[in-house]
Amino acid sequence: MSGSPQPGQLHKRLGLPFAIAVCVGLVVGTGIMRAPGEIANMVPDPTVVMLLWLAGGLYVLLMANVAAEISSAIPRSGGHYIPVHEALGDSMGLLVGWTMWVVGVAACAFLSLAAAEFLGTVVPWVADHVASVAVFFLLCVTALNWAGVEEGRRAQIISTALKIVLLLAVVGVALVMPAGEAAGEVEVAPIEVEPLSVLTVLAGLQFIVAVYDGWYASIYFAGEDKDPGRNIPRSLFQSAIIVTLIYLAVNWALIRALDFSVLRASTLPMATVIEAATGRWGSIVVALVAVLMALGTLNAVVMSNPRALYGMAEDGLFVKSALRVNRGGTPTFALAIGTLLAIPLIYSGGYVFVFRLAGAMVLFGSCLFVLSYFALRKHRPDLARPYRAKGHPFLPALALMINLALLTGFVIAEPVSGAIMAGMIAVCIPVGLHLEREKRRRASTAT
Repeated sequence: MSGSPQPGQLHKRLGLPFAIAVCVGLVVGTGIMRAPGEIANMVPDPTVVMLLWLAGGLYVLLMANVAAEISSAIPRSGGHYIPVHEALGDSMGLLVGWTMWVVGVAACAFLSLAAAEFLGTVVPWVADHVASVAVFFLLCVTALNWAGVEEGRRAQIISTALKIVLLLAVVGVALVMPAGEAAGEVEVAPIEVEPLSVLTVLAGLQFIVAVYDGWYASIYFAGEDKDPGRNIPRSLFQSAIIVTLIYLAVNWALIRALDFSVLRASTLPMATVIEAATGRWGSIVVALVAVLMALGTLNAVVMSNPRALYGMAEDGLFVKSALRVNRGGTPTFALAIGTLLAIPLIYSGGYVFVFRLAGAMVLFGSCLFVLSYFALRKHRPDLARPYRAKGHPFLPALALMINLALLTGFVIAEPVSGAIMAGMIAVCIPVGLHLEREKRRRASTAT
């Protein structure tokens, strides 16, 4: 059949349900279990807290407006790398592709460890072998995706659906309880309350944007979508709305069920609510929910991350081995590299250092991503655009300014991370320029 996938090529078999599931599944993970207490501690005003979570959702919609245009116009698998390379050249494309891939490798290590640590809270043997269990989880998810895209797709849709059901169940339990009842007899040590200021609000928004990270997951599979012109924009906007509503509902329910001072002091506020509702089974329920959250997100990262290397390899910016695709449609070499590099991070603890850079790296990638939108509008006005960004140029410019502001704030707060990121840029740009010169040389030789 002419429509059948060819050996060694990515398969165009994905659709809208998967695109939404991978976006929601990559965003909604263990972060929402920890973040409400952290944000409440940063910004000690419940109204401002809710407004910041809403602002995070609006930020995602602004970015989705940009991503929907450029990723549906250039429907190739590879994520941020594809439009940046197309618009800004080899060096910037290499930089963004490599940066986002490193973030993905760090996330694989972090999520595997998170799943093992949560399971260890109820299984003593696991608590004594956290790193080994984390590697086991990572290898299992890798094996699932090695089998093929269809297996990964099914796992993602099922795990995302379970996440949503469990979170809505927690929201329902919290809302049924009398206000403040979940706090019970929890004793809270006095916490010094910092006055509300622009800096505290900015810090809270930076944290929230990180919790929303992953909204762009479907663009990594644009070349494998059966109808990317329709499905990529729809998946970005629909998943952004779903996640925003979930996050607002969870935070509203937690603020209502817990005394705000308890919420501010809690590292796992959802656990407090679940334990109040389930009694002695609370710790087991919390652990299983958290493990599912982590593994569902891990599956999304393991699926999407190899596509960054695949996209770069298509353009000669990575080894050609990354183009190897098995019968199931999985780029196996690219998948194996990510898993193999994540394992040492799990055992060495080095993932902590790498993950500290993740926030700045993603924001930097987002800045170049939006810049590529403007460059494509200027230099390729005739490019077929199934979706055109609304509010051009004002809304895309607003998205760029927000990213620049958040990145600047992060670098000011974490100057060491900023210096290391600058060092990574200084290394990648010459490599990209060298590759670009080599491509021109080969082209001139061929003619």
